[in-house]
Parts: sequence; C-alpha cells; structure tokens
Amino acid sequence: MSRKLALAMVLGMALLIAAMPAFAQAEGGQAQPGGKSMWLLITAGFAMALAAAGCGYAQSRALTAACEGVSRNPGATDTIRIFTFLGLAFIEFLALLTFVVIMLLLYT
Repeated sequence: MSRKLALAMVLGMALLIAAMPAFAQAEGGQAQPGGKSMWLLITAGFAMALAAAGCGYAQSRALTAACEGVSRNPGATDTIRIFTFLGLAFIEFLALLTFVVIMLLLYT
C-alpha cells in the first residue's frame, strides 16, 4: 500500500470519527412530528444519484464493448445488437428498481 493511500485512509477515518457527534440523537430521542425524517430524503437523493451514475457508466461500457465486437466481426452484428439491447434493458432495470424502492420508502 502506498503512503498516499494510507494517509488518505487515515484522514478519512479521522473525518468519519469527528463527524459522529453530528448524527447524535436530539434531546428526548423523539422523532420529528412531521412524518418522514430529513435523513430519509437526503439518503434517497444520494441513492438515486448513485444508481443513475452506475447505470450510465455500465451502459457506456456495454455499448463500447458492442461497438468493438461489431468492428471485429461485422457478420455478427445482428446477434451483438440483440444482446446489447437485452443487456441495456437489464442495466436500466437496476436504476428503475432503485427508484421504486425509494418511492416505497418515502410513501409508506
């Protein structure tokens, strides 16, 4: 492990430990009277952003591989196209599933 990576890990752990009191429970330990927690909304936003970023990256990698496959073997274009569309549908389903889970958490 390089020194920079070790230093970054130690600094990250120190920041996480220093931030722990910020997540402490308020006096009385009761939930907010308005319903959903503010942290649920923030976490839902980060989860959808992470899912969308992962979906975009995976789709770009899949299309790159499909283009390389077609350029190497033009005779297999139809087969590659079918599997590319199938793969893109599965990748997009992951982002949609994240959206559905977030909506269930927010509205139930």
